[in-house]
Amino acid sequence: MRRLLREKFTLGLFENPYVDPDLAEETVGRADFTALGAAAQRRSLTVLTNPSGLLPLAAGPRLCVRGVDEAVAAAYGEVVADPADADLAVLRLRTPYEPRENVFESFFHSGSLAFPEPELAAILDLLDRVPTLVCINLERAAVIPEIAERAAALIADYGASDAALLDVAFGRAAAEGRLPFELPRSMAAVAASRADVPNDTHDPVFPHGHGLAL
Repeated sequence: MRRLLREKFTLGLFENPYVDPDLAEETVGRADFTALGAAAQRRSLTVLTNPSGLLPLAAGPRLCVRGVDEAVAAAYGEVVADPADADLAVLRLRTPYEPRENVFESFFHSGSLAFPEPELAAILDLLDRVPTLVCINLERAAVIPEIAERAAALIADYGASDAALLDVAFGRAAAEGRLPFELPRSMAAVAASRADVPNDTHDPVFPHGHGLAL
């Protein structure tokens, strides 16, 4: 609490808590701020695997996209609906969690870090049908050994746009991110780890700090 209050006092939020609306209108959404944010998104992306050298992608492929805005993807290749017609797929995933009924608790994703079997089976089916670039948003750790093994390439994001992902995938921007935590191999490994020690699971799929350069 002391650390939080120190920041608030430093920012002057107690002495001058009111926003100047005219100054806010000039500041919020400024082009140079937006450009810096977009660049930070691209740099933060973390390449976890690229076993076949899929990345960077060649220009103009036929793309099947899931969880990606087709209008954005169309600027990078020809978007097709059927994976059978695609040269490759781009799949964006959210970190698994178990929904909670309690309203307050529902704001904080918790529970299993692994995808439920039906959802995982559908993901792996796509990965087996067409070479697939998978991007998973890591709001927390995830148990994804099967996805890591079968994806043509795997990227982690922490809040990045579709354009940021595709710019990195096509070599228009460089990903510099590193994992802020390890990705466990199983929920059994999570259960066996010490709750008060970070990065403590046995044989993680990816260790803390992992990240590849393209």
